[in-house]
Amino acid sequence: MQSKNTSMQKFMEDICAKEGIESNYLSLHEWSVRRPVDFWIELIKFYNLEVTGDFSHAIDPTDFNGYHWFPNLKLNFAKNLLRNSDSDRIALKSVVEGKAVRELSYKQLYNEVARFQRSLKGLLLPGDVLACYMPNICETVISMLASSALGAQFTSTSSDFGVEGVVDRFGQSKPKVLVAAVAYQYNGKIYDQSDKIKRILEELPFIEKIVLVDFLDTGIKLEGEKFVTYKEFVSNEFSTVEFEEFPFSHPLYIMYSSGTTGKPKCIVHSAGGTLLQHVKELGLHSNLTEDKTIMYFTTCGWMMWNWLVSSLYFGSTIVLYEGSPGYPSPQEFTEIINSEKINIFGTSPKFLRALEDYLITGHKTLSHFRTLELMLSTGAPLLPEQFDFVDQHFKKGLHLSSICGGTDIIGCFMLGNPILPVKRGEIQCLGLGMDVGCFSEQGEESVESEGELVCKQSFPSRPLYFLNDADQKKIKAAYFERFPGVWHHGDFIKITEEKSVQVFGRSDATLNPGGVRIGTSEIYRQTETIHYLEDSICVGKQVEGDVEVHLYVKLRSGEELTQQRISEIKSIIRTNTTPRHVPKIVKAVSDIPYTRSGKKMEMAVTRLINGRALTNIEAVANPESLENWKEK
Repeated sequence: MQSKNTSMQKFMEDICAKEGIESNYLSLHEWSVRRPVDFWIELIKFYNLEVTGDFSHAIDPTDFNGYHWFPNLKLNFAKNLLRNSDSDRIALKSVVEGKAVRELSYKQLYNEVARFQRSLKGLLLPGDVLACYMPNICETVISMLASSALGAQFTSTSSDFGVEGVVDRFGQSKPKVLVAAVAYQYNGKIYDQSDKIKRILEELPFIEKIVLVDFLDTGIKLEGEKFVTYKEFVSNEFSTVEFEEFPFSHPLYIMYSSGTTGKPKCIVHSAGGTLLQHVKELGLHSNLTEDKTIMYFTTCGWMMWNWLVSSLYFGSTIVLYEGSPGYPSPQEFTEIINSEKINIFGTSPKFLRALEDYLITGHKTLSHFRTLELMLSTGAPLLPEQFDFVDQHFKKGLHLSSICGGTDIIGCFMLGNPILPVKRGEIQCLGLGMDVGCFSEQGEESVESEGELVCKQSFPSRPLYFLNDADQKKIKAAYFERFPGVWHHGDFIKITEEKSVQVFGRSDATLNPGGVRIGTSEIYRQTETIHYLEDSICVGKQVEGDVEVHLYVKLRSGEELTQQRISEIKSIIRTNTTPRHVPKIVKAVSDIPYTRSGKKMEMAVTRLINGRALTNIEAVANPESLENWKEK
């Protein structure tokens, strides 16, 4: 579904008229990467971002050696997000497993941030760190806004992380203040966090203050001079947020990689770069405006939480959902779209698959979602058949945007577009200002053939640096060694002639039997159609200098993997792909490992079947699933 009455259309018409270029998205994108500095300046002006200073010496976009964007600009990130502080419109609505627990207008949000910030003064200086060990609720957002208004750095992880995972992360970022929920709810059950919080404090004695949030009114208490309740913390009468301006490159967020070896890498993102990227993606590519309500199912341990919260800039209403999307059922979870009148709804291919299975097995149907205008999906490639499912079961002609980027850039390389058609199995377009390319293994640009996702020029939301990486060896190894001077992201993609994109999965998990590269999504597209399979994971095993394709399948309840079915699975794959796609081994397993953000962990299984160890087990949402591959 295309719409001409959009912010993207207006921005495009303004720029194309001013620059004398053809008024279409391909021309606009080409201009945005040919003159990237001008593009980002025009974006700042179009959305009237609150910045001071001048645009001189903006950057040499061909230089990835360090962060150099807009050295003469200053801003305050929180001030931009709280620019609608005089509005009575609902800013945040917190919903816990279908039950609304709190809502705040923009005026109320501003006032609570003011009180929280007042109590932070004296505890945090600019550059210090505040951490949240929290559910996705209003208090988490308030903590971020109050700390970033002071110029402190914010970092977060979700309440379901174990002590080791929290210590691995916060032990590196070293927060002075920790905001933590004494309990959280998942699948209808309340989990007491008090013992975990005490153990975290023992492991991280540099934490000077812990603000305890009891949003479920459990009455759980912790005693000690470092503990204070949230209600006590915001009990002062202060009513003004103090906004000090900081450089464009001032550190805002510390994010964490979700790799499976070593401690997570700590990725530091800038206030200016994050703001520009999010405003572009939400405002232009998602057509978010002040009269809309947006929800993305995410925990505050995933970058989509940070992305979602930036919606405050537009004066929109954000629904913060906490809990299981399967409780009491996936179908009932979708009812929040109607009950909260959501216009933009974000999810993942994994949830859509679970919802489809639930509807099929229970012979259920979904409601008609009248307010829904846009569905966003990320976390994994969205299969062509899932486009059909959304069109048939959610809303005919619904704008479905598969988006792709990551924690590394706190945003997207490729995403949706309200003025372009949706094509099943494809991401609509390359993001404005993102000079995205597809490289062969030899570093040659290719169109209509599969290769590595790269970005050929710098962009404002590139990381400032990694923590504990003074010589920049880690950040260079992560992004710039594969193709010198070019950002190498690690996704296996194809860019079409029309500049839409197909994603085939992580390139570090790409299969390579006989030297031919195969994207795992090509195999999943086949296994998704097999009725007795609930899930699958496909990896490569190194054997005598070559790669064997191994397929592990999770069967539906009551089903069995017989030799006949193994032959059938191989036949379906061979018929619909190529003989090289056919797995050498097909085995049944009890479960498939996923990250906490819903990404299938192919590299974890690859390491295990090739005799390599995993250390960052906290990255795995269901670590017990890994027992299927140990000592195999």
